[in-house]
Amino acid sequence: MSGKFITFEGPEGSGKSTQIRRLSETLEVQGIKVVCTREPGGTATGEAIRNILQHDAVGEPLGERAELLLFEASRAQLMEQVVLPALGRGEWVLCDRFIDSTMAYQGFARGMDIDTLDGINDFAINRRKPDLTLLLDLDVGRGFQRLEERYCAGKGSADRFEREARDFHLRVRDGYHQLAGREPERFRMIDADRAVDEVASKVWNAVKEALL
Repeated sequence: MSGKFITFEGPEGSGKSTQIRRLSETLEVQGIKVVCTREPGGTATGEAIRNILQHDAVGEPLGERAELLLFEASRAQLMEQVVLPALGRGEWVLCDRFIDSTMAYQGFARGMDIDTLDGINDFAINRRKPDLTLLLDLDVGRGFQRLEERYCAGKGSADRFEREARDFHLRVRDGYHQLAGREPERFRMIDADRAVDEVASKVWNAVKEALL
């Protein structure tokens, strides 16, 4: 069986990490070898960039163009070091965020030119788009309620993007909807405001329908 590349997208608090873990377990039961990774991150270089982008590691304001190019640098390294080699071995790759996060956050939310971002993304990924993108859709207010519950339980603290204004996150969600409409053959939108098991079932059904 040839390798498949699945990305998970969605607004803050939509449960991507949980659903990646659940899908990975289900695929492995089917005898499929799975590699799970994330953006930014997934390599030593990418994780260093993640600390700058998410956690203010350098202690200075980050310009929007620098932010974009750091994401793309992390992405290019991830493709070269992790994604393409795994696909070449026939493994399935599940990635927490990918090119569509750049389109939603830097494009639709920050207002960068969409055509320019398309070109930069294509360059960074060597034109290897995901075979399937699962958009875990969730109301922005509900997502932040989940984040507050997580942080009250002592599980981390808000990162640089989570601290953005609520309007920013509304634009992110709207951007995702536009992206799904632009490439309906690649996207599957799943209501993430459901019990974990129900969302996992819908994710698995979408994967079976699209790729199996």
